[in-house]
Amino acid sequence: MKSTDLKNEFENADHAFEYFNEVIRNTGTKFGDTKALFNVGFYIMNPMDNLITHRDRNWNHAYAQAEWLWYLSGDRNLEKLGELYGKIPEIWKRMANEAGNVMSNYGWQWNRDHQLDIAVNKLKENPETRQASVSIFDGKEFYKYHYDTPCTYAVHFYITDGKLNMSVMMRSNDLWYGFCNDQYCFSMMQQMVADRLNLPVGTYYHFANNLHLYNNKL
Repeated sequence: MKSTDLKNEFENADHAFEYFNEVIRNTGTKFGDTKALFNVGFYIMNPMDNLITHRDRNWNHAYAQAEWLWYLSGDRNLEKLGELYGKIPEIWKRMANEAGNVMSNYGWQWNRDHQLDIAVNKLKENPETRQASVSIFDGKEFYKYHYDTPCTYAVHFYITDGKLNMSVMMRSNDLWYGFCNDQYCFSMMQQMVADRLNLPVGTYYHFANNLHLYNNKL
């Protein structure tokens, strides 16, 4: 199925999950150990309605909240995540280096060089700025990306109709685990930035070059 044929607007994250879970299963392209859709972009109109309640998913809100707090801490060591959640998920252990650090703590990434603060200040100075972007994927660190290449490469903020909108751009996104937790953390980030600007939250736009389900979830 072409990306132009896909539905591109959803009331909330759960509706988006339900739709793409079905579409990938039925029309996704076999790609390695996944079935995938390519160049997928869609809006979530109410980003703060961010809980995944689909009956088949059994999504772990407590873990997503712990991951969000870990990002907020800016500490890329897994011990901090373990403190917040009570244990360290195996997938993070596989991604960490010998010191227990990962590159994919998004809070550590967005705080580097004060990126997020600069983006917020640009929005305060000029609500019509097109420069409120934060880079997550850093090409200068490509040699460090082994099993831990950040899936998100950038986030962008913009204001329309007095509301803060957010776009999230990803090279790769696993619908089952990645999307469910990522949209939760990024929508929380959107709320955090909106609060700093004294604005309500607008829309959330999610783009993935490769949106997929692993074969063991099909």
